[in-house]
Amino acid sequence: MCSPRIVRVAHEAAAGGVSRRAWLGAAGLGALAAIVGPAMASAVPDSGGAVVDLTHTLSADLPVWPGNLPFASVPVAWHENGGFEQHALAFWEHTGTHIDAPLHRVAGGTSVDRIAAEDLVAPLVVIDISARAAADADAAVTVSDIEQWEAAHGRIPDRAFVAMYSGWEGRLANAGAFLNLDGEGRPHAPGFGAAAAQFLVSQRSIVGAGVDTLSLDLAAGKDYGAHTAFLGAGRYGVEMLANLAQVPPTGARLVVGAPKHAGGTGGPCRVLALT
Repeated sequence: MCSPRIVRVAHEAAAGGVSRRAWLGAAGLGALAAIVGPAMASAVPDSGGAVVDLTHTLSADLPVWPGNLPFASVPVAWHENGGFEQHALAFWEHTGTHIDAPLHRVAGGTSVDRIAAEDLVAPLVVIDISARAAADADAAVTVSDIEQWEAAHGRIPDRAFVAMYSGWEGRLANAGAFLNLDGEGRPHAPGFGAAAAQFLVSQRSIVGAGVDTLSLDLAAGKDYGAHTAFLGAGRYGVEMLANLAQVPPTGARLVVGAPKHAGGTGGPCRVLALT
């Protein structure tokens, strides 16, 4: 049941006496408190840490995989004509900072709307190969990199999300440098080696993996071994992450705001790290 105050505010809002914002503030939060109770409300954690946005802003200028159409946003409603602003958006699912559902690689795999919600919140592991990637555009995360990380920080936690930091976003101001196409039009950028991906899904209990480039695999690769290993094992991927240099190699928690459209193979997402 609702409290008398909530009922009163609701009636006033319906009569035009209270704005929607006032209703949300006075009644919405009051209803939440009534539902969860004071004990639950006091249990909400306050880590005192920072929130790091690991998401690139979607725009027409953001690089996309060669052959894909860029993001587009078209105004379809205006404040001066009806009082509301609205845009129609057009983009391929795998645009910008986005999630790869298993279905993206595996026929019959899990679609994005069926990824378990609990898997979208995970301990974040960051493996830094930026020094090697600065000298070699085809640098890959290897099993040795994983073992060296564990020697320094301990075993990868169960149900973790493992991200590669290559420093590739430093090229973002120049789309040509970010895509890094060779004379044959083939992109070159770092990614997970197939053996490292297979190790993570078979020897460690991860929920997913991510990169700060356009592909989980080495961009120049042709067999997509990392995609096959991760997505084939029912894990998800996140590509084109931002700001990984701002989070520690371990100790942060990842939150993936994944889209939830029926049968989707992935889609742009808002990704946060709680440090």
